[in-house]
Amino acid sequence: MATKERLSVIKQRILAEKRVTVSRLSEEFGVTEETIRRDLEKLETQGLLTRTYGGAVLNTESAYECVSFYKRAALDVEAKQKIARKAAELLQNKTTVAADSSSTVMETLRLLKDRRDMTLLTNSVEALRELSTGEISVVSTGGMLNRSSLSLQGAIAKNTLRNYNVDILLMSCKGLSMEKGALDSNEAEAEVKKVMAEQAAQVALLLDHTKFDRMAFAQLADLDHIHYVITDEKPEEDWLRLFREKQVQILY
Repeated sequence: MATKERLSVIKQRILAEKRVTVSRLSEEFGVTEETIRRDLEKLETQGLLTRTYGGAVLNTESAYECVSFYKRAALDVEAKQKIARKAAELLQNKTTVAADSSSTVMETLRLLKDRRDMTLLTNSVEALRELSTGEISVVSTGGMLNRSSLSLQGAIAKNTLRNYNVDILLMSCKGLSMEKGALDSNEAEAEVKKVMAEQAAQVALLLDHTKFDRMAFAQLADLDHIHYVITDEKPEEDWLRLFREKQVQILY
């Protein structure tokens, strides 16, 4: 098994079991314990886990939220880019777009950089930097800076958003529940996203397959208010059935 595949399996294991041991993983993958330690070290730098004596434990959602934008952006890049390409196709006939500050949405915005016919409304500081050399028109929400997520939050951001109406909102989430809908771990960020959704004619939720059936602290939107779900792998049949019932279009 290649390193990339092994890391992906370890991620899924620690998300499911909350704790892993070096000896067990070494035996399971048929590699040395030193190799597993290096794998865990890589995942620790990404903010997913904390290494302990003989293994590692899953970081809490709040701790993961504090990992810098750039470290989170380095996670699962191929999945994010696949999602971004699907999202960009969806936006071919859209001219006004709102976007959150997530790393998944940022991958999509990079593909829209030279859209002269498009105006973007966003609370993402990274988007302002990245798109400053492009052709797309950008409107910033202003607000209080969250230095970790590189997002603008608070009353100023929300009040600015209420002055605009857009064709579609691109947002990501920390988890998607059949009962609760889209969920986030940062309440301040969730409040900004809710206002974005209110000002958008349509909402597109961008998330990789690991976010399905995961819970998080704050609710963003129930499935009745989501028009598109864009992901990197075909969801389970139960999810496909629910999307049909809720008239949510799934793209993968």
